[in-house]
Amino acid sequence: MTRPALYSSSRAKAAEVAPQAPVPQKEKFHLRAWLRNSRLPLLAMVPGLVALAFVLWQLAVAPATVAYTQEDIDAAVTKALEAVPIPSHSTRAYESVRGSIVRVTSYYEGPAGGDFEGSVGTGVVILDKGVILTNIHVVAGASRIGLVFADGMQADAVVIRTRPEDDLAVLQAAAVPDDLQAATLQSTSGLAPGDFVTAVGFPFGIGPSVSSGVVSGLKREFQSPEGKRVLTNLIQFDAAANPGNSGGPLLNASGEVVGIVTGILNPTEQRVFVGIGFAVPIENAAAAVGVPPF
Repeated sequence: MTRPALYSSSRAKAAEVAPQAPVPQKEKFHLRAWLRNSRLPLLAMVPGLVALAFVLWQLAVAPATVAYTQEDIDAAVTKALEAVPIPSHSTRAYESVRGSIVRVTSYYEGPAGGDFEGSVGTGVVILDKGVILTNIHVVAGASRIGLVFADGMQADAVVIRTRPEDDLAVLQAAAVPDDLQAATLQSTSGLAPGDFVTAVGFPFGIGPSVSSGVVSGLKREFQSPEGKRVLTNLIQFDAAANPGNSGGPLLNASGEVVGIVTGILNPTEQRVFVGIGFAVPIENAAAAVGVPPF
C-alpha cells in the first residue's frame, strides 16, 4: 500500500464529513412589524394628508366663480342700508359733542342776602382744562355761576374774559370731571346756506335738547331785544332755539362747532322761536378766548 493512496482516502473521508454552507433564504415581509416600526413617521404625515384631503374636497364642492356687476353691488349695498339704517346727521353731531355740553345757571343775591336762581343758559367746553364758552347775557350781573357737566358733576365758574361786540363770555370751571371732553371747532369758511346744522342747549332749562335745521343765511345783523348792542356777521339758522339755548353750540353735520347760539328773532314780545335764530361764528368765539382755533 503506498502513501498517495492513503492520503487520497483521508481526503475523501474528510470531504464526506465536512459541513455544508447554509443556503440563504428569502426574508418574509411582516406588515404588522413594519407598521410598528413606521408608526412615528406615519403619524407625522397625518396632518398633511388631512389638509390635502380638505383642500381637494373644497375644490370639489366649491361653486363656480360668479362675476358680479356694478348693479349687483349697488343692490346689495342698498339692501344692507335698509336693514341697518344710518343714524341721522343730527344724531351723529350730538353724539360727538354731548360730553362737552354744560348747563350754566346764574345766581343773584336776594334781598335777604341769600342767592336765588336767575337765568339758565348753555355752555360748551372748548379746552379740557375747563374753559367754557357762553353768552354774556347768560351770566351778566351774576353773583355766582353754577355749572352742571354732562356726567352730572357740579362746579362753580368765574368769568375770565368777555367779548361784548359778540355777546361772548369765557368761563373757567373751578373743578372738572376727569374725562372732560372738549368740542372740536371748525371754521365757517366752508359753510353755505342750506347746510345742515344742529343746535344743542337747555331751552327753558330743559335738556340737553337737540334741534336740527339748515343755515338760512350768513353775515346777518341782529339787535338784542334790550337794544343794548347790534351783533354783526352772524349765522342765521332755522333749528329751533329758545331762551336757554343761548351760549350753546351750533354744529355742522360732522358735529364740529361752527357757532355759538346767541339770539332769536321774534316780531312779537313773546320770547319764543319763530324760525329765525342767530349764532356768532366760531372764529369770533375763538378770538374771545385768545387762541386761534384752527
